[in-house]
Amino acid sequence: MKKCYPVTGMACSACSAHVEKTLAALEGVDSVTVSLNTRQAWVDFRPETITPEALKSAVQGIGYDLIIEDGADVEAADRRGYRSLLRQTVLAWCLALLVMAFSMGWISAGSEAAARQTCLLLALCAMLFPGRQFYVRAFRQLAHRTMSMDTLVALSTLITFLLSLFNTFWGQRFWSSYGMTAHTFFDAVVMIITFVLTGRLLEERARRATTDGIRRLISLNPKTARLAASHEEVPLSSITPGDVLEVRAGEKIPTDGTVTLADSFMTQGGAYVDESMMTGEPSAVLKQTGDRLMAGTMLSQGTLCVRATAPASDTVLAAMIHRVEEAQAVKTPAQRMADRFAAIFVPVVTCTALLTFLFWWIYGGAQALPQAVMNAVSVLVIACPCAMGLAVPTAISVAVGKAARHQILVKDVTAMERLCRVTRWITDKTGTLTVPNKNIDFTRASDLPFEERETLKPAAAESVKALEKEGVSVWLMSGDKEDAVAYWCRKTGIQHWQSGVTPDDKLQLVQWFHDEGAMVAMMGDGVNDAAALAAADVSVAMGQGTDVAMDVAGITLMSDNLNRLPAAVRLSRKTCSVMRQNLFWAFAYNAVCIPLASGLPRLLGQDFSITPMWASALMAFSSISVLMNSLRLKFIRFD
Repeated sequence: MKKCYPVTGMACSACSAHVEKTLAALEGVDSVTVSLNTRQAWVDFRPETITPEALKSAVQGIGYDLIIEDGADVEAADRRGYRSLLRQTVLAWCLALLVMAFSMGWISAGSEAAARQTCLLLALCAMLFPGRQFYVRAFRQLAHRTMSMDTLVALSTLITFLLSLFNTFWGQRFWSSYGMTAHTFFDAVVMIITFVLTGRLLEERARRATTDGIRRLISLNPKTARLAASHEEVPLSSITPGDVLEVRAGEKIPTDGTVTLADSFMTQGGAYVDESMMTGEPSAVLKQTGDRLMAGTMLSQGTLCVRATAPASDTVLAAMIHRVEEAQAVKTPAQRMADRFAAIFVPVVTCTALLTFLFWWIYGGAQALPQAVMNAVSVLVIACPCAMGLAVPTAISVAVGKAARHQILVKDVTAMERLCRVTRWITDKTGTLTVPNKNIDFTRASDLPFEERETLKPAAAESVKALEKEGVSVWLMSGDKEDAVAYWCRKTGIQHWQSGVTPDDKLQLVQWFHDEGAMVAMMGDGVNDAAALAAADVSVAMGQGTDVAMDVAGITLMSDNLNRLPAAVRLSRKTCSVMRQNLFWAFAYNAVCIPLASGLPRLLGQDFSITPMWASALMAFSSISVLMNSLRLKFIRFD
């Protein structure tokens, strides 16, 4: 059984890696994917061997939590978590400003000793209240021999606080024998906590923006439905197949169903339904008795009676939401590489900080001890691997959400990653480029003009031209007769085609292109396309096609507007570009900043160093810059 559970408490890719590793190690768990960006865990487990409660207990044991309750209002919990983080950040800033005021002498405490002791109390408050989460999770992770960003924050602030505490009460007597002054760094302690919380707050805001595609899909579903017989409003979850529901103008269709004349109040002649969010059809569609209706679409005019054909949890819209959520959680090869790197990064950084401390202490002697501590703390803070962990998933999440809002359903994110490299595009004809005439007289079909047999889908010719412009060669493979295939190729501008092909012929063409080293996309809508769809690097199904084709395909086009195809290619290329930029800057940031924080410029004779306070600010900036770069994908035009 595969289920999706929200995870709370994760802050970096090391966190998600620990949750994933912990769940994967449990007996009865077959596979796990934990997404830092969506804060979700997709767990495939055997209920007869392990229970959801055991999964929750295991995750809680390492300092996080798994929400397993059915019907839990995850969005409300998400809002509460965001408000709590906001309150902690505001409190941290208030304490930080007070510490700065006393340490800089903006507010007089009567004496230097009193000012230091006041700053000590304020720093302790920052550690115990807004910063408490870092120490709790770091301790739990230490008990399980794991590390994360919380470990780095807890170590750096605790070491700095203990050194400042010692200097406050005993430092002057100790350091005077070396001719040195005892300095305190309470401002650094509070500012590290404040900057990290601020970075997380901004990350959370940006993360919520990346998942607005899912929230928009969820918002299409009404919360209640109206029974036709009693006009009573009931929860949507109570609707079962066969129930007859009443829908009035301006209301959303509550569940998948068919139009029925069960009650006399239904508008005679049918009613108009706006299906644009599901199909992209710009104008309302006339619905009459027996016509199919989809949950989430809106009744524009008239009144309808709907006979439910599926519960709310099993509608086309519910399947879309499920697939988009699952797609955003799936990890691409680039993301898995970044996650593996982040998992070993924290221990490596900790060792680097220890070596930095030992080097400067040995190199500079006892009088260099404060500087050795500050350099080590700066290394711990500046190297937090947040940007690295966010580099790929944020870009993928924004792209998948963007695609979903334009009727492109991405089931397999690796397809989105591969789409940017496609050079050959194979397409079926009937049901893909064209629609058969429902009123066709098959007894005289061979005598009819092609336009009477089939109708070209909207923007088919424009999409072919746009794909060719993007450097993608389009091939039409159809089982139809040669003259029909040639005619539609002329209408669409397709240069390469074959007629009278079998499903095996389509599969062989895919394999032939692979032998040439080409990246192949296959688009189809029928059972006869399934083998070629499965063999292609990128498989695209039509939403009005067969379930087999949609199950095999990595991408499903819910709209008949084929202009979505070149738009999807452009989105994929831009997404891959943003991912490469994010990974480059995440690695470059650490490659440049860690040596600077370790005090390398001082070793080269330069009077320059990065303090722990500035290290925390730079760390937060790196994560925010990656998120903001990913959010640029939201503004790609699909027209």
